[in-house]
Amino acid sequence: MDIYNFDEIRPFNSSELPAAFAELMKNEVVQSFVQQIFPQVPLNIIETQLQQIKTSYEFQKLFVYPAINTFLKKISSGLTFSGLENLDKNKAYLFITNHRDIVLDSALLNFILMHNKFNTTEIAIGDNLLIKDWIKTLVKINRSFIIQRNAPIRQMVEILNRQSAYIRQTITERNQSIWIAQREGRAKDSNDVTQESILKMFALNGTKSFNENLQELHICPISISYEYDPCDYLKAKEFQQKRDDSNFKKSQADDMENMGVGINGFKGKIHFHFCGEISDKIAQITGNKNEQCEQIAQLIDKNIHANYSIYECNKIAYDLLLNTNKYAKEYSTEEKQKFEAFINNKIERIELESKDIDFLRTRILEMYANVLINYEKAH
Repeated sequence: MDIYNFDEIRPFNSSELPAAFAELMKNEVVQSFVQQIFPQVPLNIIETQLQQIKTSYEFQKLFVYPAINTFLKKISSGLTFSGLENLDKNKAYLFITNHRDIVLDSALLNFILMHNKFNTTEIAIGDNLLIKDWIKTLVKINRSFIIQRNAPIRQMVEILNRQSAYIRQTITERNQSIWIAQREGRAKDSNDVTQESILKMFALNGTKSFNENLQELHICPISISYEYDPCDYLKAKEFQQKRDDSNFKKSQADDMENMGVGINGFKGKIHFHFCGEISDKIAQITGNKNEQCEQIAQLIDKNIHANYSIYECNKIAYDLLLNTNKYAKEYSTEEKQKFEAFINNKIERIELESKDIDFLRTRILEMYANVLINYEKAH
């Protein structure tokens, strides 16, 4: 018997989809986006097709998949993947990835899974991003469940237990995979480190030891590599804003800008590597709960770091940041000049009254160099 009511956080079920589609298609922003993706199809035809959809998976197959397929041609040099042979199509996993893009990390993961005849995942999304009613409706249609944040401490205990129970039930009882980022929010400097509090949340609702509770979730790290980060200059701007004002917090408008730039900006090459389930390795970890949690976080990090795709921009940024020629033989002078011009262009796009050029340049270089720094450490 379930002791938690998941209605507030779960995706829409099949019976709720018709009303959700009807509500969604009233929004002008959604209408405009749909017309961009399907320019040859009148809106009334789209609305009729949506009302015939029975499941979220069917919605993803008929609308999300072709939309991403179209989008990829505009925003990337191509999407590749590896390690999918490490997965069992009949098994549910807790996919944990590094977090680069607010929207596309999970969207591209599900695109790869659907393309290869796997079931798609449910998607964990923070309620801080649900800043418009239509966004909340859309993500719940698209198999997202809500991670609640910034509640009073008394409420957070119940909220964390409910989230943990939902994740456990989804994977172990419904045999449905879940995607979640390794930390709350994106790693602004690309130093991808798993948040131990997330692992503790996963284990809250299990009935066994900490170690065994995590094994039951079939954790599978995935390493995501984007050649370029469209939001790099926005992240650098935020670094200076926080440096100059310790009380600075992003606004809802900032979040919307980050989502828009992230979706529409050019990312170059994109690669996903499926590292495989790590339950057997978790089983070998000993110590008290805190020691186990630290070691499991490090295990996830090592899997992610060791399987990055390393691009020329990472090597150039590494050499520029650390003032070395370690990788100089692996890129040309022209490629280096082109990347330096790319950095300068990004800095020019930053709008700040007292723009600290050197600080901003270093922060952007770190975003590209840290990928290679962590890759080296993992190997």
